[in-house]
Amino acid sequence: MSEEVLKDDGPPKKTREDYKKQKELDEARKSGLEPAEQDEFGVDINPHIPQYIKDSPWYLQMHGPTLTHQRIQQEAVPVFDRVDKLYPKGLSNRVATKFRKGACENCGAITHKKIDCLEKPRKVGAKWTKKDFAPDEYIPETPKLDFEGKRDRWIGYDTTAHDEILEEYAKVEKVKQVIKAETLNNNDQRARQPTESKSDSEEEKDEDDEYKYVEGADMPGTKFDNKKRQTVRNLRIREDTAKYLLNLNPNSAHYDPKSRSMRDNPLKDLHHKKPSELSFAGENFVRSTGQVKEITKLQLFSWEAGERGSNVHLQAEPTKAALLHKEYVKRKDEFKNEVSSAIIDKYGGKEHISNAPPRELLLSTTEEYVEYSRTGKIVKGQEKIVPKSKYQEDIFVNGHTAVYGSFFQAGKWGYKCCRSLEKQAYCTGAASRTGANVPAKAPEPAPTNEVDRSRSLMEMHQEKMVEERKKKKEKIQEDIENPLAREERLKKVLAELDSKAAAEAAAALDERKRSYNSMADVDAEPTEEEMEAYKLRKHMAADPMSGFSSRDKT
Repeated sequence: MSEEVLKDDGPPKKTREDYKKQKELDEARKSGLEPAEQDEFGVDINPHIPQYIKDSPWYLQMHGPTLTHQRIQQEAVPVFDRVDKLYPKGLSNRVATKFRKGACENCGAITHKKIDCLEKPRKVGAKWTKKDFAPDEYIPETPKLDFEGKRDRWIGYDTTAHDEILEEYAKVEKVKQVIKAETLNNNDQRARQPTESKSDSEEEKDEDDEYKYVEGADMPGTKFDNKKRQTVRNLRIREDTAKYLLNLNPNSAHYDPKSRSMRDNPLKDLHHKKPSELSFAGENFVRSTGQVKEITKLQLFSWEAGERGSNVHLQAEPTKAALLHKEYVKRKDEFKNEVSSAIIDKYGGKEHISNAPPRELLLSTTEEYVEYSRTGKIVKGQEKIVPKSKYQEDIFVNGHTAVYGSFFQAGKWGYKCCRSLEKQAYCTGAASRTGANVPAKAPEPAPTNEVDRSRSLMEMHQEKMVEERKKKKEKIQEDIENPLAREERLKKVLAELDSKAAAEAAAALDERKRSYNSMADVDAEPTEEEMEAYKLRKHMAADPMSGFSSRDKT
């Protein structure tokens, strides 16, 4: 029992001889005469390590020499999630068979409420129909990431989604190989056939050479390698000025070197021109003047035609692409007319279409009669009902009269009522608006019957200060007009000070006669007469003439 107590309380005490032997052994180890101590892993312990570092705390109950208590413990090392760890997303396979308490009243999923439901609002929700329940969504866990993982833009990306893109490109390559093989076979058959005339063969050869050089040409800013089938995009055309050199102001548009993009206009503070007149107005600016729309439509048509197998290239063969697009638009209009005429022939109603009013008037006119007064109020009829949103609106918190986000300044949102940029801040009223160019108005007097709760504490304090200044000015004006009244008030205050000094002198002689006044207004500010009387009665020890004045009085 005694041994267990010693083990729990700490190591056994050493005698003086034990300390002496231990000290001699340490000195021998430091000089190299004795081998160094080894820990439980067989690693030598440096004999020059101080004793207070080498000894382990008694509560760890370490047996033998060790330095484990100085190393990082495995349970103290934070364990972070891997960057490539995937989390289930989207809808799960779990579908309810009956309505669960707390589930969405619209679709029946337990993972969200009705206000957050993204499904089309049903006429009768799943809570009442008891059928057609939507599957629950996966709620992703918040991953525990390290410094690099929190800033990784590809966190949670499923690499299997990229396989679809690779499969699509593989199919396109197979189709290209098939088309190339058919073209070679056709050329071989054409070469075996006897030519009619030498001139025709020369013309075909010239056309083949022309197309060969067109395919081998590079677009400006690109480098195409036919062997590697890879297009390398250069940074920019060397004749153009770099985006980040257009405006050297560090507060101008942000340039992202990783994606090489500058979304904002860097020249909006330097030039008063329109963005359409500038050579570069930012990545977000899209030109919509002139023939830009037509070129965009033509480019889109060539891309879609190329995906469908047509050999169309806007840069290589612009005339061919324009003619094909023109023919495509013409056929599309003819097909629309044929479909509409077929529907009219089958169902009738041509007279209604021909006599119909313009489309703009169909949605703007109504048979509801509403009559307004001169002030804009409705006299007859019903006011147009504004559709309400399913989300909560116009909820004012912390005394604000506007919602957060109604004011924007210096890249931050705030409240319009007080122009505060802090989201959970209390409203301080219109007087504390930051950056307001409107001159401050004179505060209005507070109503006597009922309290105006729309005023803030700042406005009430300013009103109080204005009233105090006004009273002070009236008092000064009164003293100027009637100086005798001020002298009488000063004499009265001096008499009170004399009586107070006499009472204090009597209390100093007898402690029992000292008066106690718990109702004295200590926090009240002294008046001008009291301050002047105090200065007159104050004894100034540093004044060399103060002694003569006291002798004269005595």
